[in-house]
Amino acid sequence: MTAAPLRAAGRRLSDLLPQRSDWAAARRAPRRDLVAGLTVAVVALPLALAFGATSGLGAQAGLVTAVVAGAVAAVFGGSNLQVSGPTGAMTVVLVPVVQQFGARGVLMVGALAGLILIALALARLGRYVRYLPTPVIEGFTAGIAVVIALQQVPAALGVTGADGDKVWAVAADAFVRFVRDPHLTPVCVALGVAAIMLLGARLRPGLPFSLLAVAAATITAEVVPLDLARIGALPGSVPAPSLGFLDPGAIGTLLPSALAVAALAALESLLSATVADGMSVNQRHDPDRELFGQGLANLASPLFGGIPATAAIARTAVNVRAGAGSKLAALTHAVALAVIVLAAAPLVSRIPLAALAGVLLATTVRMVEAGTLLALARSTRGDALVLALTFTVTVVFDLVAAVAVGIGVAAVLALRAVARSARLEQVPLEPGDHSAEEHRLLAEHIVAYRLDGPLFFAAAHHFLIELSEVTDVRVVILRMSRVTTIDATGAHVLGDAITHLRRRGIVVLLSGVVTGHDQVLTALGVTDELRRDGLIFPDTTAAIDHARTHIITRGSRRG
Repeated sequence: MTAAPLRAAGRRLSDLLPQRSDWAAARRAPRRDLVAGLTVAVVALPLALAFGATSGLGAQAGLVTAVVAGAVAAVFGGSNLQVSGPTGAMTVVLVPVVQQFGARGVLMVGALAGLILIALALARLGRYVRYLPTPVIEGFTAGIAVVIALQQVPAALGVTGADGDKVWAVAADAFVRFVRDPHLTPVCVALGVAAIMLLGARLRPGLPFSLLAVAAATITAEVVPLDLARIGALPGSVPAPSLGFLDPGAIGTLLPSALAVAALAALESLLSATVADGMSVNQRHDPDRELFGQGLANLASPLFGGIPATAAIARTAVNVRAGAGSKLAALTHAVALAVIVLAAAPLVSRIPLAALAGVLLATTVRMVEAGTLLALARSTRGDALVLALTFTVTVVFDLVAAVAVGIGVAAVLALRAVARSARLEQVPLEPGDHSAEEHRLLAEHIVAYRLDGPLFFAAAHHFLIELSEVTDVRVVILRMSRVTTIDATGAHVLGDAITHLRRRGIVVLLSGVVTGHDQVLTALGVTDELRRDGLIFPDTTAAIDHARTHIITRGSRRG
């Protein structure tokens, strides 16, 4: 690599690193940021425990992820308001990884995903997430909510050992086992915690009802006592960093899972940052720096036994509502959770798993915006189709496939809509300075068509069929000034139409071809013969004058 590319790469990396200006906002209202960070930590604690348990690596992994990834992403990320950690969407991807490759495979997947996210940041790809269609995002979110709810069924029913290849199959097996040997205590605890959270959020949205409900369930289980499965022993400190999970020989096998994790982390983080910007005033995130921060967070988390992380919309929203204005709030949230790990591990270990299942059940209810889904379903048939497909594939198959299918179908529908906007319209000839007799003669033998819109692969063949049906004329003028875009397929089809007309003895004239389109036509040799014969004109008037000369001259020869 020469010196110039090295300098460019160095500048690019420097742009992604933290700047002194990042912390200028923290000096304006540090007390408000500290309070916001503590508030988020109270909300995040039960979620971190629940997502860790659901992932298959245990509640400890969820706490470690919230501490380590939360701190790294806060310092290196591109948003002042983001709060990162384990999320429900990520656990959906991780469960099959745990089943297939074990805990060590999950750590390796997280590290690989971190490298992929850093590469995306260096390639400046963060800005393109804004182009995701709304039906894809909403269908994806609703599908994730259903999958997370299905994941909680075994714990909420107090069933262990449920089997199945997909999450819905595991939930169905757990339900069958519960019917055979029902235990109502876990069900009551899970539903009670969920009810307290949902009702409390309506009555007093400022209070951390998730923590209060989990604490109440834990105290009740200790006092009664109730026959409930608990989180189990947690270490009283953050584990020491280790590279013992590294296995270079497994990279090829784990790479597809790492790509899925990286895609989800990028998608969820950038969507969360966009939501945070919309909830605040004068806050704008840097999408590439956000990807860079998430990449470093996912490199750091596996070192301490944590699972892959991403920014969390729910915790970020709490952060914004609590008055956060700088990165100090998210960093405080991570430090507060670390203190909890050090000081209260024995208490946390006694939390019933059914209570955590209730926390996540309530979370899934709040994830779904029913009004938005109904509005999209009623807007257009295309939006309804994309929404339904994305939702269904998310639940039945997996998240990355759902996004791919949703974007693919949305792209096809968009191309169809754009193709339908392309028109080939016959337009009258301008009288100009021709006499009435000349104009009548021209109108009998010349037809002018105006091409409007894009001439590309999705619209080109319709154009060819329509133009090929021209009859009973001697000259066809194609007015190209309103063509918005033209690709290789469109250019080839235009050339085929011109050749077809010329073989029938019809003279074809082009007018108003813009420079960019002329380059495409010339490069593909479409207009070589027209240019050689002088049949390309800067405007329609010049084309009509040439056609007039041609008709009159040909008529006089016949006379």
